Amino acid sequence: MTCMITVLFVDDEPNILEGLQRMLRPMRREWHMHFAHSGAEALALLGTQHVDVVVSDMRMPGMDGAQLLHEVKDRYPHTVRLILSGYAEKELILKSVGAAHQYLAKPCNAETLKATVNLTCAMRGLLADETLRRLVAQMQTVPSLPVLYSELMKELKAPDSSLRKISQIIEQDIGMTVKILQMVNSAFFGLRREVSNVTEAVNFLGLETITSLTLAHGIFSQFEEHPASRQTIAELWKHSSTVGAIARRIATKECPAVASDAFTAGLLHDIGEVVLVANLPAQAAAVRELVTQKNMPKLEAEKQIFEATHSEVGAYLLGLWGLPYSAVEAAAFHHTPNASAIHTFTPLTAVHLADTLAPANGQMAGPDVEYLTQLRLLEKVPLWQAGCAPVQECTALHF
Repeated sequence: MTCMITVLFVDDEPNILEGLQRMLRPMRREWHMHFAHSGAEALALLGTQHVDVVVSDMRMPGMDGAQLLHEVKDRYPHTVRLILSGYAEKELILKSVGAAHQYLAKPCNAETLKATVNLTCAMRGLLADETLRRLVAQMQTVPSLPVLYSELMKELKAPDSSLRKISQIIEQDIGMTVKILQMVNSAFFGLRREVSNVTEAVNFLGLETITSLTLAHGIFSQFEEHPASRQTIAELWKHSSTVGAIARRIATKECPAVASDAFTAGLLHDIGEVVLVANLPAQAAAVRELVTQKNMPKLEAEKQIFEATHSEVGAYLLGLWGLPYSAVEAAAFHHTPNASAIHTFTPLTAVHLADTLAPANGQMAGPDVEYLTQLRLLEKVPLWQAGCAPVQECTALHF
């Protein structure tokens, strides 16, 4: 039997709450629903009830939606936080970038709301450990490499800053890429399709919005120097950049329509490992010790230490933030592509191949033979192996 989801809706307009109650009446067998007329009332209810998801309006007297969700993030980090607000409140929405997981625009139909809530809650099943779930759920950004962060700040403050240069900087960085894609794919911006290309996302958001997000609202942050994890972070960045470049090359040959998505999925495929190394360096070091000293497979070592793999952590985070499915799928299944429900050439295919052709930390892992046989691609692996060597040589790491 499926567990009920508890959802709290917050809006100071009684008519809005009544409309939500009517619209979502068919969900009564799947959701426990509560309705609060203010941020203070919502926090009082959260103090007595376990709530899985908070869906808040933005503009409310006293405590606005951004303030409420920041409070929820601090007090109840396991709770999924959604903003449901109007297009006219852009500046207020930007205030909430550190507190909301996703942004929905009014008017929002029942199907969109149901799908968003159910998908974000489904992601929780990937992480059994409550401590790890709390850690990931309260993250507002993935830190960026200091040198790339500095380059972006310099470009944004330059009198002749250009979107082209900004795109080039952002697409080199895992943290910046994921945050820009989170923003542009939110329903608030009104796009009717997913965007997984950084250049397209930057051009859509525009210089004014990106400058505001970065300088005024702190959408990006830098990695703090941590001696125990610095080298590992550097290796992860280099590996992720290489996998993205190789995945794009493979996809360009096999299915050009997904080449751009393949690059982004490749860049983000190990974001779960980045999160673990950056936030739990001692445990991440214990994983590396099991891998190197006991020759234990990395996924098995992660399960032993974290009760979750970096694939599960990455898919959880990207899904929670509403990123395109191609990126979530690649994070979840890049080691086990046959576990995916889709058996055609997708960005996952390119990322899986690229990941096996550019092994990280010396760990060699062969491709999934059964999966590639089904796709009739197995015989092409030697050709790709030869073709990826120049990409590996040219991949530069800014650190």
